[in-house]
Amino acid sequence: MSQVSRRIAIAGAGISGLSTAYYIQRFCMEKGISAEITIFEPNEQLGGKIRTLHRDGCVIEQGPDSFLARKLPMLELARELGLEDELTATNPLAKKTYILHKRKLHSMPEGLMLGIPTQVMPFLRTGLISPLGKARAALDLVLPKRSGKGDEALGVFLSRRLGNEVLEHIAEPLLAGIYAGDTKELSLQSTFPQFQALEQEHRSIILGMIFNKKKLRSLNVKSVPSVTTGPKEQGGQIPLSKLASRSMFLTFKQGLSTLVNSLATKLSEAAIRTGIAVTEVSRNDKGHYNLKLSDGTVEQFDAVVLAVPNYAAVAMLPELAEEHSLVNIPYVSVANVVMAFHKSDLALSKDGSGFLVPRSEDLTITACTWTSVKWLHTAPDDLVLVRCYIGRAGASESVDSSDVQLTNNVRTDLKNTMGIDAEPVFVEVTRWKNSMPQYPVGHLDQLKQFRSKLAEVMPGVYVTGSGYQGVGLPDCIGQAKQCAEQVAIDLMSRR
Repeated sequence: MSQVSRRIAIAGAGISGLSTAYYIQRFCMEKGISAEITIFEPNEQLGGKIRTLHRDGCVIEQGPDSFLARKLPMLELARELGLEDELTATNPLAKKTYILHKRKLHSMPEGLMLGIPTQVMPFLRTGLISPLGKARAALDLVLPKRSGKGDEALGVFLSRRLGNEVLEHIAEPLLAGIYAGDTKELSLQSTFPQFQALEQEHRSIILGMIFNKKKLRSLNVKSVPSVTTGPKEQGGQIPLSKLASRSMFLTFKQGLSTLVNSLATKLSEAAIRTGIAVTEVSRNDKGHYNLKLSDGTVEQFDAVVLAVPNYAAVAMLPELAEEHSLVNIPYVSVANVVMAFHKSDLALSKDGSGFLVPRSEDLTITACTWTSVKWLHTAPDDLVLVRCYIGRAGASESVDSSDVQLTNNVRTDLKNTMGIDAEPVFVEVTRWKNSMPQYPVGHLDQLKQFRSKLAEVMPGVYVTGSGYQGVGLPDCIGQAKQCAEQVAIDLMSRR
């Protein structure tokens, strides 16, 4: 008897959609399921927000530029795709990160872990916090832990433990910058759940961070989870475990699009249809799913994965209209401006990677990365790359400015903060409209309710992506793998 082939549709060909397709293909093969995978992508280009531009010998990321090395899903995927040799670490000499305070750049005090001070003297010497603010932060050492274990806003938590100054001058630009968000609105459990765990276990988050720091120091390289195969040192290559242990962030030598291109190659048997969007998903009387497409056609599938922003997913699921509020969360628009300068016109500090801008500084830019210092592979010897970020929750209107206006605003900010008055060799402006999900307080509970209702009303339809449980690339890949495994299990049970 011939095996019945299962048709699986994936809406979205960003990192979430492509990695979901890759793992569905793998899991179905392992379980002996014949699967026909079709990926629908409204844009002509794959990769979503991953977009690498090569210009004048420069490697320019127009979306994310790296990923956290300690999160294994990305490292594991890189190994499976044979991309270990393409990984590269940050410049070991560019260890400092600066924060703008009263229009002056201050080095972040040594010993900060996720914005939490773990060394006394560097924190006491910093000009970022007033003496009164430092005394308030020290109260964390004696304050009792919170009695309740429910969710709360990230900013409320940090202010409660360390005071407003540490929140506004250090933690907010450092942590909220990841989400382009407002810490007073972001869910603690959805962004930095380890903070809540530290408070519950150690009472003081400073003492908890110090404990974790000592614990990490006691671990040698051999105890770091290795995702390599074969000898540890072979052909001069550094095992991934060592590469990850010496750098907080990693990327690929030719840009993050390396990962996208490799996934597309591995998915050669899947049908990837660009320029076509899924507009609606509905269940038919046979228990299958009809997909309405932007070209006016309707196609039938056995399983559907929506790897798109939440607002796009809920628009595709009219049958769950009552539950849309559970996951229809706000999104923020952002932009970035990359400028190349002649090295002879611009001398950057060689010991730092850039600076962060608190809300109180009231600039157009929210952060600036000295790209060619942080990542030595990104520019030829005669050029310097600088990347500036624009837009965050409550202040994203500047993203809509013209390229000329946005560039002028950024150049004004760079002149006022770094004294840069040189004419750039070239400028690249990239906008990402409604791209950064803002997890509200209670998000994880709401997501659990939504997934439960989705499984009840539309079994065989799944959602995954940055709008649910993590915005970083490893988070998206980890979610995609879990989603793919569930798809394979459910298809197996229906055979």
